[in-house]
Amino acid sequence: MSTDPPGATSRHRGTYRAIRRALAVACLVAVAGLPAGPVPASPAPTTLWVAQMNLCNSGRAACYTGRAVPRAADLIRAERPDLVTLNEICADDVPTLEAVFAAVHGRARIVTAFQAAGDRPSGADTRCRNGQAYGIGLLTRLPATTSRYAVHSGIFPTQDLADPEERPWLCVHVDRALTACTTHLAATSRAVALTQCGHLVDEILPAIGRHSGSAPAVLSGDLNLGLDDVGSCVPPDHSRVGDGTVQHILAGADTALCCARSVGMGGATDHPALLATLVVG
Repeated sequence: MSTDPPGATSRHRGTYRAIRRALAVACLVAVAGLPAGPVPASPAPTTLWVAQMNLCNSGRAACYTGRAVPRAADLIRAERPDLVTLNEICADDVPTLEAVFAAVHGRARIVTAFQAAGDRPSGADTRCRNGQAYGIGLLTRLPATTSRYAVHSGIFPTQDLADPEERPWLCVHVDRALTACTTHLAATSRAVALTQCGHLVDEILPAIGRHSGSAPAVLSGDLNLGLDDVGSCVPPDHSRVGDGTVQHILAGADTALCCARSVGMGGATDHPALLATLVVG
């Protein structure tokens, strides 16, 4: 996996062109083998640029620098992702980055969501040092063909009882287009992290489909699991990419992932950003 610096938009555009060329060739090959006559129209694939970032912005951890949110804003401006997932953030970080995300995407309708981590001792939310709720977030834009979406979120039923922080999950379901999810799994127990991963994939995502309607799904986040461990909590037909450590992007059988790369965050946080191309349809 390469470690290109931020701002490599030419590669981003080149990736899109390569995917479009490949899809065009595949379509021509398929058509060449068909008998003459009308061919039913099928929806064109949708290509999305996904960015995952762990900003270590609670103010309580040793990796906190106070520079992660401005660095994330710079990355959004440079890379222009269609979907951004955020871990270890404070509640107000979402509207701050939403303003940047909206400016990048012009007139597109933007959807954002935040879910706080639980705090077992108090029964309330975990808090950043500045008093704001601490947790995970998601930014995306709606396709022009729909304005309907639903936010689903919660706290995993299985937690590491040695850790006062109760880990959350968060999904935004865009009608007939995509279910995008993020989470920050348990860092103190591999067994608990695996259980949480399995619960999200096997129970939460199917429940969202029953409630809001089926759609291709993508899960992006700091899973605190290695690539082999992640492979054990998703079906074998799912595609997955990672940053070589604990951050991963996973996609269902009706989607494809490619062209993943890590982007350094200049020491603003202890994780690189993970970016990948997601092709839906």
